[in-house]
Amino acid sequence: MLKHALLTTVVLVGACLPAAAEETFKATLAGHAVLPALTLIAPPADAPRDALVSGKFTGKARNDAPMSVMGDVGAAYGSHPTGISLPFIGQPVQGMSGFAMNRGEDGSIFTLTDNGFGTKANSGDALLFFHRMKPDFETGKVERVESVFLHDPDRKVPFRIAYEGTENRYLTGADFDPESIQYLNDEVWIGDEFGPYIIRATVDGRIVDVYPTMLDGKQLTGPDTPGTVVPAAAGKDFRVQRSGGYEGMALQPQTNLLWAMLEKPILGDEGEPEGNFLRVITFDTGKGEWTGDSFKFRLAEGATAIGDFNFIDDTRALVIERDNGEGDPSLACAEGATDASACYPIPAKVKHIVLVDTAKIDEEGFIHRIGHVDLMDIQDPDGKAIVKSEAARDLAGKFTFPFFTIEDVMRVDETHILVANDNNLPFSAGREIGVAANNEFILLEVGDLLAAR
Repeated sequence: MLKHALLTTVVLVGACLPAAAEETFKATLAGHAVLPALTLIAPPADAPRDALVSGKFTGKARNDAPMSVMGDVGAAYGSHPTGISLPFIGQPVQGMSGFAMNRGEDGSIFTLTDNGFGTKANSGDALLFFHRMKPDFETGKVERVESVFLHDPDRKVPFRIAYEGTENRYLTGADFDPESIQYLNDEVWIGDEFGPYIIRATVDGRIVDVYPTMLDGKQLTGPDTPGTVVPAAAGKDFRVQRSGGYEGMALQPQTNLLWAMLEKPILGDEGEPEGNFLRVITFDTGKGEWTGDSFKFRLAEGATAIGDFNFIDDTRALVIERDNGEGDPSLACAEGATDASACYPIPAKVKHIVLVDTAKIDEEGFIHRIGHVDLMDIQDPDGKAIVKSEAARDLAGKFTFPFFTIEDVMRVDETHILVANDNNLPFSAGREIGVAANNEFILLEVGDLLAAR
């Protein structure tokens, strides 16, 4: 039974249809805009000098020589170079890791840069910040209206931060991994992967509070949560997988509840995933506390994680569902191939925008899946695409979004949604082998999906 009075009435249904049986709706490209991969900005003038050069710790040893080491996609993805080298002079705007449902007064979109370079260990010189942006689908460019750096001068963060001894205490990727954002009443709410935590901040980036996650009366922690001591037993000492915290955090209209969705399944007592589903835990922004309610999102076959989560009305919401692949499937490496220099060892296959209804929960707590669009099969009859995917197949009149981490979705109007990727600068190259992925914003006409119930 639901325990929170503000929650919309939930209708129990016998059982949600399996993901494979749900309807696939058509998506048509209506606009395409790009923020170049190598987009760098200066740190605040009062930030530590250390932040002037970022990415110094991404290799086996410290490296202070800017642009001296080529980035690549990693051994599992073919070790393709990306054409962009580390460390950077300045801070990388890099991939977007979440859209807020509500916009700024000028119509700009609140979006988020994540922890920097992927881990706590290598991101201590990567500052944390969010932005207001405006994609222009006439020019194909993205305007960065404002970037706001997170800082903790009031010492609200409950653990030691990387820049602890400084006056303004700017936060870095060694402190949090911010992956989802919402804007409400002149404040921003950010979902973190490391804790996982929910971070509350002012619109000028000042930390107001940090909330640890509570599930079934116990704090939910991961291997990167401060206080988790190695050696630690998965499933016993922590239940959240590494990089498995809040990838999506939807703000529900009317109630102002945050529906915080973990990126990966949590671990059971034996250290194995509890199932092919993700936990969704609700938080009351008015009271600043967890409601005690939690639900489940069932992953489709082949999906391993989610990328973003946003409501489109009082109960229905969009979820990005993805696998771990990147690159067009037509360029997949042959089975047993030892040379992956011209192919994708793990190509993109499952890249969905799923529509769910949170007012329909089955007897096991699963949120009802209504249908989805396939980001690997987008129609482009009018040639709106300004960047083409490298492929060994005919993509005439088609458009694909073959990125590893697609992490942004929001409703634009009754027939359109906006989607963007996290390009993991300089470690992803899903559009073309050997070329770092840009930050792409795509406007999709999906009227049938948005009307579905």
